[in-house]
Amino acid sequence: MYFRATEIPGVTVVEPAPHIDSRGRFMRAWCQQEFTENGIDFAPIQSNLAHNIKKGTLRGMHLQNAPALEAKLVRCTRGAMFDVALDLRPNSPTYEKWFGVELTAENGYMLYIPPLCAHGYQTLVDDTEVFYMASGVYTPSAASGVRYDSPAFGIEWPLIPTTISDQDRSWQVVDHK
Repeated sequence: MYFRATEIPGVTVVEPAPHIDSRGRFMRAWCQQEFTENGIDFAPIQSNLAHNIKKGTLRGMHLQNAPALEAKLVRCTRGAMFDVALDLRPNSPTYEKWFGVELTAENGYMLYIPPLCAHGYQTLVDDTEVFYMASGVYTPSAASGVRYDSPAFGIEWPLIPTTISDQDRSWQVVDHK
């Protein structure tokens, strides 16, 4: 695996190092030793799978607050998506900045999102499946989020959203004007 730092400290794109032969492709999806060697302290304890029916589906921006902080490692297993990490760590030099990357089943890229960075994604094609591992158990009382279209963040989603949950529409809009 190759670990590519982004402009947001701790947010990392993980690119596979596939072995390709006449049978197809083999690549590692997770290796604690490689993550540790690259300065990422991530011990997943829960895995989640989301199937998204329609292109343009938007989920986010989600995070968990203390005492149930969680980091995530996100991968697209079918289809294509635009994955976003939003830095909401108050003392971070990149507070309220975002980073986005296209994850596809074909490229195999993953995005590591540290605790207190919100996560969201938008599907780029119909029938997109997302698999992610989390370092914490989902805790409804710690669940939080911000609106995907908050002016303070200026996230540039590639498509007009087609499907958004009521919960994601109800997160706080942040606008510092």
